[in-house]
Amino acid sequence: MSVPQTADIVIAGGGVIGASTAYHLAKAGANNVVLLERADLFGTESTAKCAGGVRAHFDTEINCRMSQLSLPAFERFEAETGYSADYRKIGYLFVLNKEKDLAAFRKQMDMHLALGIRTEWLSGDDVRKLLPMMNFEDALGALFGPDDGLADNGAVVQGYVSAASKLGVRCLTGVDVTGVETAGGKVVAVQTSQGRIETRLLVNTAGAWGREVGRMAGLEIPIEPVKRQLFTTAPTPEIPADFTFVIEFGTGLYFHREGPGLLSGMSRVDQPPSYDQTVDEDWELNHLETAAFRLPLMERTGIARRWAGLYEITPDHHPIIGPVEGLEGFYMNAGFSGHGFMHSPAAGLLAAEDILTGTTPTLDISMLRLERYTKGEALHEYNVF
Repeated sequence: MSVPQTADIVIAGGGVIGASTAYHLAKAGANNVVLLERADLFGTESTAKCAGGVRAHFDTEINCRMSQLSLPAFERFEAETGYSADYRKIGYLFVLNKEKDLAAFRKQMDMHLALGIRTEWLSGDDVRKLLPMMNFEDALGALFGPDDGLADNGAVVQGYVSAASKLGVRCLTGVDVTGVETAGGKVVAVQTSQGRIETRLLVNTAGAWGREVGRMAGLEIPIEPVKRQLFTTAPTPEIPADFTFVIEFGTGLYFHREGPGLLSGMSRVDQPPSYDQTVDEDWELNHLETAAFRLPLMERTGIARRWAGLYEITPDHHPIIGPVEGLEGFYMNAGFSGHGFMHSPAAGLLAAEDILTGTTPTLDISMLRLERYTKGEALHEYNVF
């Protein structure tokens, strides 16, 4: 399929956020929408490399409400798109071993319950009883979300692309956005590796590359690409099939079942921003030592696969969604700071509402606009790892 000469809406970035945005725009009646992905397949960057976790438990109400819109969407995903999201409610268990984290999560729990999010509190002894194969002698308590869990990131992006295509969206791969033309304070065209597209609206869904697309239009978008790396293990028959998603919050170490083995990741707080996606073997060794301390069977379990991908970090760990003041026709939907996959249904729905009607009756997202940073209205998310 060739690049059209004109489009009403061009979406730059074919990961799960771009795919969801394209689908929801078309579903709401938008015509002449083009979704561009520079790789040969949709969703091959951060979407494909994420851990697949979906959760409702955050520190801010807006993030919780984004999850409350998104998790039910994964449940009905097959009926809506023909693809199963394989949403498995194995639960998220945030294990806490620092007093400050304990206090923060107890405070959050009040908000979760007030919002109607199913939430349970576990004592340290409860944690040790629930996870006898793990070393959590220092656990002070834990927050458990029984409706949190996992979904199939690949199926979700393909489902959105397929459904969007059936609704008339031109979904193109192998097309790199190379420039943004502006005139009179408006977007007038997008330059690509396959030709120029005249358009009135560009939606920036480029994720970790969102800053680069912004710079093409003369904007400075505060999104930093930060590496996160993961591995999967050889088969671990000792781990039960219903093993929950376990996070040691203090270190950002996490585990969940992945096929016959486990998937594990651990955040590195001093990771410098870059587009480097090579596996850091020194950090992997640190990760392995921490993982083996918490789960001793790791000492005798081999690594089956390892990889690294990029988080798209904003200063307050919240996405940037909305039109950009001073440049008509430039719309942001990026910067999800590790939560893009789990919030993709809400992100696409809300962006489509905003773009087509100028309002978001489903959920107020005015606090997520880019201008919050210059107006001193940045948010703060505690539950990041």
